[in-house]
Amino acid sequence: MMCVRARLATVGVGSTGRRYGRKETRKARCHAASAPAIRVSDAALDHIKKMREESGEKELLLRVGVKEGGCSGMSYTMDFAEKESVKDEDSVLEFGDMKIICDPKSLLYIFGMELDYKSALIGGGFSFRNPNADKTCGCGKSFSV
Repeated sequence: MMCVRARLATVGVGSTGRRYGRKETRKARCHAASAPAIRVSDAALDHIKKMREESGEKELLLRVGVKEGGCSGMSYTMDFAEKESVKDEDSVLEFGDMKIICDPKSLLYIFGMELDYKSALIGGGFSFRNPNADKTCGCGKSFSV
C-alpha cells in the first residue's frame, strides 16, 4: 500500500528522544487502517458501473481529478479512461471490479473526499464531499482551498 500522506516536522523531539530541526524531517508512518484516499458510496459505485456497462467497454477505469475553473476556482473532473492511459505516478484505487485512478496533483486537493450519487429529480447526480474545500459552489461541482 502506497502512503500518500507525509507529515513534515520542523522542530520537535523524535521517538528516540533526539531533537530534530529544520534540516531534518520525518515521514508519518502509514497504517493499513488509514482512511482511503477517496471514498465511494455504494450508490455512486453502482451508477458508475451502470454507466460503464452502457458504454459497452467493461474494461474502462474511472479517472477523477480537479482542474482550474468553475464558480469557486477549482472544479471536479470525472471521465472514463482506458488501462493504457494509467501513468506510473497515478494512484489506482480498487473497489471490487471497478478501478478509480487519480493523478498526484489532483489527489492533493481531494484526499479524503467522498463521492456519492443520488437519483433524485431535484438535486440528484454525483456529489462530492471534500474535507479540503474551504468553500463550495451551490452546484457542488466546484470548490476552493
